[in-house]
Amino acid sequence: MASWKNGANTTHEYFIYIDLPFFHCYYVRNEQAYVLYIGLNFQDLMARQGAIDSPPKTPFIMGSECAGDIEQVGEGVENFKVGDRVVALPDHKAWAELVAVPATSVFALPAGMSYLDAAAITMNYTVAYILLFELANLTPGKNLLLHSAGGGVGQAVVQLAKTVKDVTIFGVCSKSKHEALKATGTIDHILERGADYSNEVRKISPEGVDIVLDCLCGEECNKGYALLKPMGKYILYGSSNVVTGETKSFFSAARSWWQVDKVSPIKLFDENKTLSGLNLRHLMYQHGSHAFVRRAVERVFALWNEGKIKPVVDSTWALEDVPEAMQKMHDRKNIGKIVLDPSLEPKPKPATPAKGKTKDKKAASQESQEKKASSVESEEGEKKKEPELTNGTSEDKSDSDSKEKESS
Repeated sequence: MASWKNGANTTHEYFIYIDLPFFHCYYVRNEQAYVLYIGLNFQDLMARQGAIDSPPKTPFIMGSECAGDIEQVGEGVENFKVGDRVVALPDHKAWAELVAVPATSVFALPAGMSYLDAAAITMNYTVAYILLFELANLTPGKNLLLHSAGGGVGQAVVQLAKTVKDVTIFGVCSKSKHEALKATGTIDHILERGADYSNEVRKISPEGVDIVLDCLCGEECNKGYALLKPMGKYILYGSSNVVTGETKSFFSAARSWWQVDKVSPIKLFDENKTLSGLNLRHLMYQHGSHAFVRRAVERVFALWNEGKIKPVVDSTWALEDVPEAMQKMHDRKNIGKIVLDPSLEPKPKPATPAKGKTKDKKAASQESQEKKASSVESEEGEKKKEPELTNGTSEDKSDSDSKEKESS
């Protein structure tokens, strides 16, 4: 069977090659410009810090979500053809002009869906859909506690949960996001992150909640489990508490692990509670559940077609401004999805003098000061005709002054 080979002579079968702009904002075909988008996810932030399991060896291309047109198909690919509009969820490598993605991780876009919407909706809403309808079994009348309610997945959960009647949402987020989220009117009760939100939930719902969706880990696991009603479900789908600084912190990881109570299956049996987890990257690339994920993506796209969901985009950034975009996500300041738009011009950076020039200026300034000091000393020496003074300068000067007073 024939197969395509890249410059490194490695064989790629059943792959699809999607044209994505990186340094150029678009590519031209038939005099039409197709502008493409890339989704920024918290997984990218953790990959940058090396906080994910089995990270690829550096250097590597980051990015786990991209939308574009198929440029080439590998041998054996039957469901796609060159020119198809698609979105892909590669295991890294998305930030590039061309990305090779297994056909199992590529999804055709519905008619009318823009590349921007595709990059903003696919990963976040797929995760949210699996959380609510495959794991939590959300049904009318239930209530749920949602951490990071203002983030990309958080906003997806809110929209999808509201497609079910009489669902009550307790959303936990930073205080700075409360005003903006209240304006949307989609979250029933907004609680402050870091405060005693458990007590606030109990005031409104004394029995607790049916579902807890936690992307933080650490001590939040214990609080969430304690809030569950009988037959309640706690689902962990992230560990963002591990990311506390600018680099990987083994202390943060260890603390998050130690803060979590170890729950015995017997305790779950006695209390009629369920613990569950979701890692979409593992589900696709370690467990091979591609058909399951594809069904979830297709259901999400169907809900979009029906007008029941609409992706919330916080901001778009040029690829050159990725550090600022990732910093915004790191600081938990985004409401909705952050998207990279290669067609945007980067923000102007403040001009800073080159290190070499700075050193030259400092050296020249220092040399000038030394010359000035030496000239002053020589002038004083000529006037006073005194020998060079040592560390006892101040004492010698006071003695001279006293002698002058005595003679007068």
